[in-house]
Parts: sequence; C-alpha cells; structure tokens
Amino acid sequence: MKRSRRRTKYDIYAEILEVIRRLEPCSLTRASYGAGLPVDRAKKFIEKLVSAGLLHEEKINDKKKYSISSRGLEFLETYWKMREFMVILGE
Repeated sequence: MKRSRRRTKYDIYAEILEVIRRLEPCSLTRASYGAGLPVDRAKKFIEKLVSAGLLHEEKINDKKKYSISSRGLEFLETYWKMREFMVILGE
C-alpha cells in the first residue's frame, strides 16, 4: 500500500494558484473545492496569497473573484521546478 505524503503549506499555495490560474476569474468556493480544502481554510490561504501579491482580488457582480498575478505565475514555475528536484532526490 502506498502511503500518501502530507501536503505542506507550499503545496497548498501552489494548488490554489493552479486552480485559480485555470479558472480565472475564480471564486473562493471554486478555489477551495479545486484545492480540496474547506472554504474557511482556503480563505486564509487566499488572503495570504493576495497580501503577498501572488493573486489579484476584484469584485465582479458584487462577488469577490481572484486571478493570478505575474508574481504568482513566477511562484508556480519555481515551485514546479523545485518539486522536480525533490523527486530526483527522493523527497
């Protein structure tokens, strides 16, 4: 039986960014479902990503929607490169 590893906060940040990149503009609920998180937890992660400049928040029809920034795309690119190295090193 293969044991799945626990996600780090960086894994969760990357998953949220990927979901929002694919579905932008994306709602909090859609991002939380896509990343496999409860809405309240996803909200905390998204707030952190917005404050770090990795996501943009905008109001569309009085609802908050999120889109990925160029800095967020840079984070994702770097994250996926690092994951490749971790696989090579067996981590």
